[in-house]
Amino acid sequence: MSEKSDNTLKLRVLSAVVLAPLVLAAIAVGGWVYLGLLSVLGVLLVLEWTKMVQGRLAWVAFGAVYVAASCAALWVLRQDQAWGLTVLFWLVAVVWGADTGGYVFGKSIGGPKLAPAISPNKTWSGFLGGTALSAVGGWAVVFVMADGAGLGVAVFSAATGVVSQVGDLFESWVKRRFGVKDSGAIIPGHGGVFDRVDGLVAAAIGVVLMNMALQGNVLAWLA
Repeated sequence: MSEKSDNTLKLRVLSAVVLAPLVLAAIAVGGWVYLGLLSVLGVLLVLEWTKMVQGRLAWVAFGAVYVAASCAALWVLRQDQAWGLTVLFWLVAVVWGADTGGYVFGKSIGGPKLAPAISPNKTWSGFLGGTALSAVGGWAVVFVMADGAGLGVAVFSAATGVVSQVGDLFESWVKRRFGVKDSGAIIPGHGGVFDRVDGLVAAAIGVVLMNMALQGNVLAWLA
């Protein structure tokens, strides 16, 4: 790993150490505190998206709907009295696993590019490593918080990790389309807020859609 990559990783870790406790605390408290977090997140994401797509009306409208759908999904998931906290902690672990695994395995192993036309730095090793870490992290959270977890939890975690990485690729495609390197510069080592939560935005929507399709809490069934 190069010195520049090493410094970037240190910044990413430092940012995570500072931000993670605040985010997890807001999720744990729930209620108005959590709603406040989602509101601030939604506003920042829409502002960054608007700047990223250079104010083009159709793209701005799409981004606003995309962000609103994700924030609504994150709110709905937390409202489950029995499983809300577990599901949110699980989702965060899955997304962080995909992001961290993708970065670490991709940088340390390298190899064939995943989607060179969209994101030249992403590799298949990073994709597979991120998916594996999503499976392990998601399973571990449910195992601890729900006093056990089956193999289905690991599989669902891996699948959600894939959705998270697709969300990451989608944002990369939009940035490339508009000639933008980062959505912003608010988080050291990560760029903008959207760069940090692009996977979460997609994964939250994906989980809610799956729950709606199967008319229940998929994670609770699998556990």
